Amino acid sequence: IGPFEIIERIGPVAYKLELSEKLYGIHNTFHVSDLKKCLADKNLVIPLEEVQLDDKLHFIEEPMEIMDREVKQLKQSRIPIVKVRWNSRRGPKYTWEREDFIKRNYPRLFIRGQKRNKRNRASRRRSRKEGRM
Repeated sequence: IGPFEIIERIGPVAYKLELSEKLYGIHNTFHVSDLKKCLADKNLVIPLEEVQLDDKLHFIEEPMEIMDREVKQLKQSRIPIVKVRWNSRRGPKYTWEREDFIKRNYPRLFIRGQKRNKRNRASRRRSRKEGRM
């Protein structure tokens, strides 16, 4: 979240920040250990809508979308895995996870993903047919 402008230094280890209106109700004074020097890399900025906080205002990391699917072959078993994009404090994070675990804990990702995948398959079929004409 951020960057935010420093309004005032409060003693040797605290700063008062100018927070956006979306953060109304959050106290604007922070200890230096909670702050990070602003790096002007736009790719590292996390939209506020993607940030989930618990009741103690701790960051909750959770998956945002399924990016890809594969099946791993291990001797006699086939294990479906999915590439997941997570909302991470440190910018975009992607990991491969077992599909059954993600489906059990985050079923909402599969409802949207199935609709999108069906549309993608249909558009690929159309483009193949158009290419043959």
